[in-house]
Formats: sequence, structure tokens, C-alpha cells
Amino acid sequence: MSNAHVMLGLLSRGQQHGYDLKRAHDEQFPAARPLAYGQVYATLQRLEKQGLVEPVTVERVDGPDRTVYALTDAGRTELADWLDSPEPPSPYVSNPLAVKVTLTILAAGEQEAHTYLRRQRAAHLDRMRDYTRTKTEPSSSLPQVLAADYALAHLDADLRWIDTALQRVGALTKEITS
Repeated sequence: MSNAHVMLGLLSRGQQHGYDLKRAHDEQFPAARPLAYGQVYATLQRLEKQGLVEPVTVERVDGPDRTVYALTDAGRTELADWLDSPEPPSPYVSNPLAVKVTLTILAAGEQEAHTYLRRQRAAHLDRMRDYTRTKTEPSSSLPQVLAADYALAHLDADLRWIDTALQRVGALTKEITS
């Protein structure tokens, strides 16, 4: 997912300036990394150069000028094409936990790898408790609940991987240290 597509999606609701887009992003995607204003404006400038958005007016409200942007027909087409396309599964597995287990075995030995995995499991369980609280908090918005559901599913998959890795550390140690 790119910031460009996020901006196009947010602009599909109507004309907005960068401050509104940043605020909408942070509200709609509360579990995502917040966007910096610089990212928003840099993205809008790229989209304008590509003909996907256009400035429609400049407002002055207690501060610097604010350019209001709108989607162009090309921007609507780009957004529709992107939304219609499934995200391809990554051809590469980037698992920092597996890298850390391997390097722990190489640097400190099998027992320390077991210790690392148990600490990681505890950290995952703590984070799962946080997301579960978010899901059950009456003031949580539906975007917050959906983000928590997504995070919980991924953390659960990591926990299952950690349990499997704990069972295989001995065999991995023999394989990579022989």
C-alpha cells in the first residue's frame, strides 16, 4: 500500500487540503504509522505531477495558505484499478524473529535462543492483551476494532510460529553449527 493510493482514496470523498487528509488518515487508520505533514504534501505534489489530483482553490485560515485538492478522472481510474487488484503475496519471507533466532544460536547458543523465544512470546502476549482491550473498549471505533482484529490474527500466527520454533531450536542448532 502506498501513501499515494491512500491519498487518492481519501480524496474520493471530496475536495480536501493536506491538513484534512492527514487528520482523515490518522482517524481512519488509527493503528497505522501516523503520516507526517511533509509526507502528505510530497505525495500530493507527486500525484499532481502525474495528473491524478489537481489543486482547485487556495484557502487561508489563521496561518499559511492551504491548497485544496480534488481527484481528476485519471486519479479516479487509478484508484479504481488499484482497489480492484488483489495484493500479491510477497515472494520473500521477511521474518525478523527467524533471523534473530538464527543469530542468537550463532552468537550465544541454543539455550539463549530458547530464552529469546520465550521473551518474545511474552511480548506478543502483552501486545495481544493491549489489542484485546482496544477491541472491547466501548469507545473504540470500528476502524480501531478492525485494526486490532488484523493485528491479533498476525500476532496469533507469530505465536504459533514461536511455539514451532521452540520445538525446532535443537535441530536448527545442529544444522547451522555443524
